[in-house]
Amino acid sequence: MSTLVIANWKMNGAVASVEAFAQAWAGVANPEKVSVVICPSFAHLSLVREAMPRWVQLGAQDCSERTSGAFTGDVSATMLSDLGCQWVIVGHSERRACHSETDSQVAQKAQRAQQAGLQVAVCVGEQLWQRETSEHHQVVAAQLAGSLEGVSPEGLAIAYEPIWAIGTGHAASTQQAEDMHGQIRHCLAGHYGEAAESIKVIYGGSVKPATARALFASETIDGALVGGASLEADSFAEIARAGTFGRK
Repeated sequence: MSTLVIANWKMNGAVASVEAFAQAWAGVANPEKVSVVICPSFAHLSLVREAMPRWVQLGAQDCSERTSGAFTGDVSATMLSDLGCQWVIVGHSERRACHSETDSQVAQKAQRAQQAGLQVAVCVGEQLWQRETSEHHQVVAAQLAGSLEGVSPEGLAIAYEPIWAIGTGHAASTQQAEDMHGQIRHCLAGHYGEAAESIKVIYGGSVKPATARALFASETIDGALVGGASLEADSFAEIARAGTFGRK
């Protein structure tokens, strides 16, 4: 199984920085058995598509749960597909927290994305106090149940991102990540049956070049959703290359 590495640039970047990233990336070879996706802001989707080699897949950081209409500021999954996107992230913890997105909304977004022919990375994860009170398994299981309602297993990935590790520099230990990924796989098997075997489960939360290889070697971790470390071409390329040493 190939390793899936997704860059989430969040609300960062400018024309100059995208061009500089692409220039630095020009010498990067396509890593063997690694699928690389870059998710810039909506404003830079076309620029990234034009500047990056075609083996790098284009993704978006969100999409609307609606197909079209009078929804100022929203971007539909169909629009993303028209721009050449192949992936979209939905349910990121920052969307859930800052925009009060519910599991039901996340499921609707994932459904719209799949209807538009996009592959979807659905994010789940617990807060620090939920882990400290040993509620993390229950919390993530509930998120999965609500966020995957009506969502097909085809073209689906799950990104486990412990909220307490996002942007903090403190990644979950490999053991902590493996434990939760095992729980997620158990939930997916219960939800989809044998079809769950095709779903990639990737880790997000302060992933860095120094930690990527150990994560990818795990039997339960299929890749990474990378935030800050994906903004620099050199560090993101190193993380992507680490995927070639993942489990066979």
